[in-house]
Formats: sequence, structure tokens, C-alpha cells
Amino acid sequence: MTNPDLATVDDLGWAVRLLAATPTHEGRDHALLREWASRADEFGARLALTPVPSTARVIERHDGRERLLLARYTSRPPTVELYTDTLALAEDVIDAHGWRTWYPPGSVRAAALAHEAVHAHLHHDGSAKAALKRALGHTALRLGRLRVPGHVAGAEEVAAHAYARTVCGLGRSPLLLTAALRDALARPEAPAQRSARPGVPAARRET
Repeated sequence: MTNPDLATVDDLGWAVRLLAATPTHEGRDHALLREWASRADEFGARLALTPVPSTARVIERHDGRERLLLARYTSRPPTVELYTDTLALAEDVIDAHGWRTWYPPGSVRAAALAHEAVHAHLHHDGSAKAALKRALGHTALRLGRLRVPGHVAGAEEVAAHAYARTVCGLGRSPLLLTAALRDALARPEAPAQRSARPGVPAARRET
């Protein structure tokens, strides 16, 4: 069985849910979270106009279901880990939901690599990270006319998903697929059900 209600939440709605589930945002006003999600999404989509190159080596692993991961970026040394078992499950989930027009064959792998390329870009390029902060419009401190842009936890993740959606030409954000993967892994018939942890994203970055 699949959950047909997942697709009724639009991409921005899933981005808001991601922020709302991120520590430090407990009790935040929904309208503020929606504004931040929208700005982060726009930043990621604009970033796709000049695709971000990735020089990280790519290695494949097979324990993504246990970790609830599609991919992970680590910076020492710059490496993208792709979890082939979760990628295969994602393809099955797409077919089960009838979402193939949104996520063509091979697009999940491409989107995972694009997503992690943004994490690498923002990690190593201070000016890009500063640009994201400015785009979000969150102020951490004011001293007279001086305004210090603040960090918004989860915004980088939203931007990376928007970039992947745009640069790979997907019909829907990978955030929807992430939600469907969590739903599939949480069902009794899913082999990794006992390892599933609610709220853990299917792609993450470590440094």
C-alpha cells in the first residue's frame, strides 16, 4: 500500500515541514517558516542557472536503509556516499505511486549527486553561504545601521533540494520522494522498518 495523500502537499509545503521539524524552530510562526522556505527554494532554483561543479569523489554503499540515507557528503576528504539500496527503493516507490513522469529513470541518482554538490559548494565557498543568508533576510543582530544576517537551520537543505529539482528537471521536489521513502520504510512490510526513525531526512551532510 502507498499513501496517496503525500502528493497533495506541494513542494513549498514539504519545505516548510522540513524547517518546522528542524531543531531551533520549535514554536516558530508558520508564516515566518513559509517565508524562509520560499526564499531558500528560490535561492536553490537560481543557483541551478549556473550549475555547481562537484569535484568530490563518489563511492557507493549498501546500508542506506538502516541509515535512512540516499546520499551523504563528507568534507575530509571531499566525498559523496551514494546508498544504492535506498536508491533502488526510491525507484520502487516512484513506480508504486505512479510518479515516473515527475522522476524519470536515473533521475534519483542524478538528483542525489546534485543535492550533495550544493552542500559541498556552500561548505567550501563562504561567499555562497553568505549569499544564502542574505537571501533569507533573517537578522541575527542589529547595531545601529549594521545588520548581521542570521543562520536559518534547515535552509541549506531546502536550497539543495530546490537546486536538485531544477537542475535535473524534476516534476516535483526530492522532498516529496524523501517523505514517501520514510513512509515506505515505516510500514510493517518494509525490511528496514525496525531501523526507521521519524523525521530523519533521506539525504544529509557531514563535515
